[in-house]
Amino acid sequence: MARTASKPGLLFSGSDWDFQKLSHAYEAIAAIAIEELKLDTYPVQMEIISSQQMLDAYSSVGMPLMYRHWSFGKHFLYQDFLYRKGGRGLAYELVINSNPCIVYLMEENTMALQALVTAHAALGHNHFFKNNHLFRQWTDAGGILSYLEFAKGYIARCEERHGLSAVESILDCAHALMEQGVFRYHRPPKLSSERQREGLRERLEYEERSYNDLWRTLPPSQDSSKTEKKDEGLAERKKSLNLPEENLLYFLEKNSLVLEPWQREIIRIVRIVAQYFYPQRQTQVMNEGCATFVHYTLMNALFDHGQISEGAMLEVLRNHSNVIFQPAFDDPRFSGINPYALGLDMMQDIQRISTAPTAEDRDWFPDIAGRGDWRDVLLDAWANHRDESFIRQHLSPALIRKWRMFVLADQADDAHYEVASIHNERGYQKIRAALAQSYDIGASRPDIQVVDVDLLGNRHLRLQHKVKEGVLLDSGSRDATLRHVRSLWGYEVSLASVDAETGATLSERSSNDF
Repeated sequence: MARTASKPGLLFSGSDWDFQKLSHAYEAIAAIAIEELKLDTYPVQMEIISSQQMLDAYSSVGMPLMYRHWSFGKHFLYQDFLYRKGGRGLAYELVINSNPCIVYLMEENTMALQALVTAHAALGHNHFFKNNHLFRQWTDAGGILSYLEFAKGYIARCEERHGLSAVESILDCAHALMEQGVFRYHRPPKLSSERQREGLRERLEYEERSYNDLWRTLPPSQDSSKTEKKDEGLAERKKSLNLPEENLLYFLEKNSLVLEPWQREIIRIVRIVAQYFYPQRQTQVMNEGCATFVHYTLMNALFDHGQISEGAMLEVLRNHSNVIFQPAFDDPRFSGINPYALGLDMMQDIQRISTAPTAEDRDWFPDIAGRGDWRDVLLDAWANHRDESFIRQHLSPALIRKWRMFVLADQADDAHYEVASIHNERGYQKIRAALAQSYDIGASRPDIQVVDVDLLGNRHLRLQHKVKEGVLLDSGSRDATLRHVRSLWGYEVSLASVDAETGATLSERSSNDF
């Protein structure tokens, strides 16, 4: 095939690509990203994959290495069926939070599209992974691939030694509890033995200083004495087990009396994988918004510098428009707010507020309005926020009007909806708070914790679900969850639903009931 000569200054011409063009385009895009946007990224490893390989990546939650489980195969068949029937398309790229950052590019992409997704994934997502505090706090980008390689080999050896059904049974239970298998807050480090002795000495000295012999002369109450001993025993038991415990998989891994060492290690593997993906569920708007803002800014900069042609830019804008398309609420295609669209609009709005603020902007955002250094504002936001806090602090009245947002008060016992917040100052605040709350996974996911267990007694494991706004657990999924916990614990398990505000018990279910 004869090649068309590239115009002077252009990175490429035509739709065909090769590895030299990809490398040249990446270097040019990265140079602008570093100089103009001040991005800080991991080294990049780009790989070209087919549609079948992309479907494989979908089935293994986007990781190049993953242990075997039937759920991955089921997911692959479902995605493959939709793709072949035209029910869905495939992503143009896939990026992995690792060091080096691995970016998969579809071989069917044109060269213009390869440049676009390179800017989006290899620079936008890459910068966000490396710098956002949630990823820095909860993930080990440098070690995740080697750990998954270990996990894949370990589970394969367990299948050979203990049988497929035994390993599958543990994985089924662990996968069912993955949502309750993450730490939402950092645990304090364990005290050294020296620090523990020092703490014990301080407590004894405090007791000696506060001791008053007059209390010994009072007649003891038999009932109160028993109650106090019982309460002290319960408090001591909870303290020794660090209860309440939010991470159900962690508690079972450490305290179950029926699990063998290899089973505990499999639970730990599933728990670490769940923790690795935990930040991504909290940063969809920010992560996709950052990547979309970066690719839009960089591709426009390439065009302004004369490095891509008008035809290539038109193709870029067409694909960009498809990505940020937001159907109206009454459109059959509407499935919620597009995180690409909302994230991009909020970041471009921050750019506008920093450079050309209105009087309203100055009232709502006095710290950033008119500062001019929008890059520093965005870099700070990308590093220090998750979706909930980002929306709560940076969603502007101007953007609320642009999106025509309002709040509906929907009570189950009311015959009609009520438009509770409209476009005035108080309404803007309520709309922003309501939208931010919808992105808080702590508010939308069930809060189930281990609250008590007597390891020296009947070993009854007690779980508690804190009910918010009267929303109880679905009975079917609740009972299925109890069965999985019972399988890993080996003894009776009960789950009490307790009102988060009043503490009243609303319902209770035991594994012995079915």
